[in-house]
Amino acid sequence: MSRPIADYAIIGDCETAALVASNGSIDWLCWPRFDSNACLAALLGTREHGRWLIAPCDGTARSRRRYLGDTLVLETEFETATGTVAVIDFMTIRNARPVSELVRVVVGRSGRVEMRMDLALRFDYGRIVPWVSRLEGEVLRAEAGPHSVTLASPVTTRSNDHATVAVFTVEEGQRLPFVLVHKASHLPLPELPDAEQALQETCEFWTGWSARSDYDGPWRDAVKRSLLTVKALTYRPTGGIVAAPTTSLPERLGGSRNWDYRYCWLRDATFTLLSLLNAGHREEAEAWCRWVMRSVAGVASQAQPMYAIDGGHRTDEVELDWLPGHADSRPVRIGNAAYRQLQLDIFGSVMDTLYEARANGLDLPPDVPEFQRDILEYLEGAWQQPDEGIWEVRGGRRHFVHSRLMCWVAFDRAVKLARDFGLEGPVDRWEQTRDAIRAELLERGYDHERGAFVQAYGEPHLDAAVLLMPILGFLPADDPRMVSTIDVIERELSRDGLLLRYDPKAAGDGLDGEEGAFLACTFWLADNRILQGREDEARAVYERLLSLCNDVGLLAEQYDVENNCQVDNFPQAFSHFALIDTAFNFAGRRGAAREARQD
Repeated sequence: MSRPIADYAIIGDCETAALVASNGSIDWLCWPRFDSNACLAALLGTREHGRWLIAPCDGTARSRRRYLGDTLVLETEFETATGTVAVIDFMTIRNARPVSELVRVVVGRSGRVEMRMDLALRFDYGRIVPWVSRLEGEVLRAEAGPHSVTLASPVTTRSNDHATVAVFTVEEGQRLPFVLVHKASHLPLPELPDAEQALQETCEFWTGWSARSDYDGPWRDAVKRSLLTVKALTYRPTGGIVAAPTTSLPERLGGSRNWDYRYCWLRDATFTLLSLLNAGHREEAEAWCRWVMRSVAGVASQAQPMYAIDGGHRTDEVELDWLPGHADSRPVRIGNAAYRQLQLDIFGSVMDTLYEARANGLDLPPDVPEFQRDILEYLEGAWQQPDEGIWEVRGGRRHFVHSRLMCWVAFDRAVKLARDFGLEGPVDRWEQTRDAIRAELLERGYDHERGAFVQAYGEPHLDAAVLLMPILGFLPADDPRMVSTIDVIERELSRDGLLLRYDPKAAGDGLDGEEGAFLACTFWLADNRILQGREDEARAVYERLLSLCNDVGLLAEQYDVENNCQVDNFPQAFSHFALIDTAFNFAGRRGAAREARQD
């Protein structure tokens, strides 16, 4: 039986991440990178597909958990009939070392508690059982192909059903460290870390990073936790930020809308940049911009909607038929075929990002202007094409309103770059193209009968993505057409105060089944209410969204209103960026570029 998605917390080392359940089981871990094959995959199956459990033997133990201050160090406390014990979980920061370390410290708080450990490593997403050998004492090594994992345990372990297990007792005042280290199998045995020193250094790293976050408003805890989550999803060597550390968590329990999100999407670029800049994390913002530049480098016509964390181009989609899926949600997919799609909105996102970067004084490569002109030259001949759009539909290309909006953004930012920063090029032509897109969009994208901007030309279906029009400066939020659109979307796409991105049944996206409410779209609703000066309504929407965070402040991409649970990949960067951005919108800190959009 799968545990609810919201039952998990994240720990990580800024190169990969693990998900820890409230029962003390680590059910998801890809080593050594976010997009590597999982060696713990019970999240998408059962214990037999890999997990690492440390918990009381007492099955009735009650647990509560928290992060230690502003860190990514997780503490889960278990209360039993005989005493109280805590498990502290974290991953050390690698600092260019060729190993990744996962540390679990069992701490006796009161009384005497019998504990059990069950480590079942299963490489290749639960398919491969490793060869386990005992090196010395309670140091064990598990090997499978390119992977080697070393376990150092303070208790006596034994082998049971291709797993390493132990039963032990912890008393008040005791601290028992369990260390799991991954390395490439051809490298020599690594030096094992001192768990207590590693704990102190890891806390210092996260506390120091969080202290640089520039937000002290009414939702400090939620914003700080979201920023820490975004940092955890950053692939430190390249600056890329994964959409989520997981794959195939379903948009509807038991459904087939299950996708791999362990990649970086260009459309997230501006949201990413603004969140980091507003929060004072210029180093990460600059690294993200450089990742975007490196990934898209080449001919603009070959740009992809998404890339691997190192900028790699191919993310071919494969189904893993040996995994039953989370809550029996099949298929389980790795890779994402959306990289082959035409999504014209990405060019607007890139141009907007580079404008924001320039407006905020970021240090960018000297060839940025040439790169921008290449994008615009391609887009001049491509903007009228149908595409698969922001939601990556698999039902054929259409003339999506949001895609046209982002094409307008591309040329609008080009004109602003020329005016404000001297970008050289055919500015008159860019201005003419911008105005032509705007005119077409206003004529063909607005359904007068419905009183709303629609999803695609000639169709009546709604799309919450049009809520970005005021946010991106296309129309003021108090324009009568936007006022009407917002009201219609809130009335027809709302489910218990949360917005669907669109109605899959009505719009037809080439996929079976339904999905949950899309949290980022609901944050955009709050943003629009702020821009309209209706802050009380915006606050109600925002606090409704905050109430959906799990006990440690994490959000998935979607929420299933009928079953009252988070769904889809978890934790989701897009949701957390939206949470951060809306908090800054309340504070009136939209940045120089956003203010310029309103002129």
